[in-house]
Amino acid sequence: MLDIIEARVIGALLEKERTVPDQYPLSMQGLLSACNQSTAREPVMSISTAEAEAAIVSLKSQGYARVVHPTHGRGVTKYRQVIEDKLELDLPAAAILAVLLLRGPQTAAELRSRAERLYPFEMQQEVDDALDGLAAQGLAHLLERQPGQSAQRWQQLVADEAELVATSSGSRPSASGERIATLEATVAALDERVARLEAALGDLLS
Repeated sequence: MLDIIEARVIGALLEKERTVPDQYPLSMQGLLSACNQSTAREPVMSISTAEAEAAIVSLKSQGYARVVHPTHGRGVTKYRQVIEDKLELDLPAAAILAVLLLRGPQTAAELRSRAERLYPFEMQQEVDDALDGLAAQGLAHLLERQPGQSAQRWQQLVADEAELVATSSGSRPSASGERIATLEATVAALDERVARLEAALGDLLS
């Protein structure tokens, strides 16, 4: 079982591999930016360089991440995930797991909306199939619906949850939830543009 910082690091690596492939593997600066971004993260965290480095060492020892060293003494050390290979995940399952690690328990509909930047789900059934596959592997399970919630939520079982989600968090109407998820995706895309610029600037400065 991963701790909350390891979960954020591996979730960020899974996400950025798909959303900013030109900047992947991530430098430490890029990884910290991805872990600590203020959008598409629940809860928002402030992970330090030392904490991220310790998480990478632990993830590497478990076969979930790798360190990409610069060649011929040029460039910076970078980091990539290999949890997909370790857990034998296909692309839809990896996308869903990434969002669960980054956002905590969510409904299947929320997962489809929030994971669309990572994998192009054409229908809800594809999301349901991916969730069933994760459940069959013991990597996720369906929580009991709580009072005030409109639908049951799925939770990942790979890592500790960073924060218990309040009962009311799942009670928003589905239409409102979809609008909010769309806005979140837009802001996240802008965040990724900033991350690319920061990473490029960091490489130039190094």
